[in-house]
Amino acid sequence: MDVKRLMRRQVPTCKPDDTLNTAARMMWEEGCGAVPVVDVDFRPVGFLTDRDICMAAYTQGRALRDISVGTAMAGKLVCCEEGDELEHAAQLMRDNCLRRLPVVDGRGVLVGLLSLDDIACESQRSLRGATDRNLTGLVGEIYGRICSMRCRRRHSPDAPVHSSSLDAPKYRQEQRS
Repeated sequence: MDVKRLMRRQVPTCKPDDTLNTAARMMWEEGCGAVPVVDVDFRPVGFLTDRDICMAAYTQGRALRDISVGTAMAGKLVCCEEGDELEHAAQLMRDNCLRRLPVVDGRGVLVGLLSLDDIACESQRSLRGATDRNLTGLVGEIYGRICSMRCRRRHSPDAPVHSSSLDAPKYRQEQRS
């Protein structure tokens, strides 16, 4: 099964120079908790979560309308391509503790978003009255990895007091240059 079968194609996005107020309003209206941040060519340059917005407001002590997306977004990003196999995308999610993975075409342009929720929903789609146990197991593996890494960071004596890097994706951009 390839990524393009499961990914969401209509993905709200924002730009680095948008305000966090604009991004928060978009998330509220779209009913989502995260958006890819794209450049003028619609290539992903970062990722912004509702948690990033809250932490930026808290740590900077300024109103959302006075803070740019570029100062709050995770600037490192992991992407997959729409033709990648689901197992490859799942491995990226597991290895990087990600719930969401921007999907790009061969030119690096954003074409969708694959989330852990998308895989979970597909796993519950009826297959002659049963669920897809392989996908169900995949969801469990990814989620377990995310939780175990967060627990390790939370209980580590060297862990930072707060860090927006817990969900910060890493981008394979160096391979695309």
